[in-house]
Amino acid sequence: MIQSSQPRKQRKFRFNAPMHLRQHFLRVHLDKAVREKLKIRKRAVQVSEGDTVKVMHGAKRGTSGKVLTVSLRSGKITIDSLKRKTAKGKEYHIPVYASNVYITDLNLTDKVRAKKLNVAVQAAQKPQQAKTELASQMKPQVQKPVEISGEVPAQAISK
Repeated sequence: MIQSSQPRKQRKFRFNAPMHLRQHFLRVHLDKAVREKLKIRKRAVQVSEGDTVKVMHGAKRGTSGKVLTVSLRSGKITIDSLKRKTAKGKEYHIPVYASNVYITDLNLTDKVRAKKLNVAVQAAQKPQQAKTELASQMKPQVQKPVEISGEVPAQAISK
């Protein structure tokens, strides 16, 4: 890590840091309730996709949501509840520096991450599977007309 106390050299180090060291820049404070509940002694952990975070600083202070992406290159994260519209009406997610948020709920579906924190792995929730089951239940059952030797039934013609 950086040895100098000069701000100019510290900024230069952060700007030129390789990716394996940029991981350390994305450590985010944990909420006290989460630390007590999961018995984690660390104050900060690396933020990952699926964590629920709350914004502490800036115009969007108090907003919470799930982390969608984490960028090591820029040191920013995107949250699903922070959106902005362009002049043409297209919505996009606002990137936020990781130092401006804190974690209110951890995503512990990753075995390696849970092992690092000495916490039990939570079962992975599959929202895609639940959506497809609901969609199949909501679809009305439509019977197709039976075709006999190339003739179209009278019921199909009347519709």
